[in-house]
Amino acid sequence: MPDYNFIEYLEQFVTDKRKALFKKVLNDRTRHFTVAIEDIYQPHNASAVVRSCEIFGVQDVHVIENKYKFYASNQVAKGAQKWLDFKLYKKKDTNNTLECINNLREKGYKIIATTPHNDSCVLQEYDITKKSAFFFGVEKEGLSKDVMENADGFLKIPMVGFTESLNISVAAAIILQNMNEKLKASNVKWQLNELEKSELYLEWLEKSIKSIKKIKEHYYSKIIQQ
Repeated sequence: MPDYNFIEYLEQFVTDKRKALFKKVLNDRTRHFTVAIEDIYQPHNASAVVRSCEIFGVQDVHVIENKYKFYASNQVAKGAQKWLDFKLYKKKDTNNTLECINNLREKGYKIIATTPHNDSCVLQEYDITKKSAFFFGVEKEGLSKDVMENADGFLKIPMVGFTESLNISVAAAIILQNMNEKLKASNVKWQLNELEKSELYLEWLEKSIKSIKKIKEHYYSKIIQQ
């Protein structure tokens, strides 16, 4: 539970314009959809996916590191990673893909593999009422066998040219933009609840204040003295 008194205290250090922007963005954030990226070794691709998640309101990003380490380039992500929540799966001697899948299932997500190579559901026909985790893999190899065998469904973007696949960053942007648009036009309860909004609002306030460490120390020292 966030400290609402502390939130009110911090607000004095942030401009009204900034606070209004935080609240506006929070109203467009969702956990109805989430994204999982598996072994994306190109920093520019990983960063571009992160940027698309932030732009289209997806708050949580799940990162699987079985072979390659995830890195979000600030030059490409443009600071988007600062405003998102990341869950990393990178334990040694562990199938991190299955751990991610199990974790998401426990949270009520359908595991959706994005792939053009089978009888996938076409993007425009996807049922957005499902709480879904969209899995993205590298362009050539695609998603691992573990994802493909454990997926609850498959999703593809219709293509009419000779090229059979899109770059992962482009595919993620197209899918997330489409899902975002459909959610907003639907009756699905896709927005964060008030507690989630308050928790993120506090996090964002803290990230926006340069001298936050000293301010927190001062605030809590006053409470102790009372």
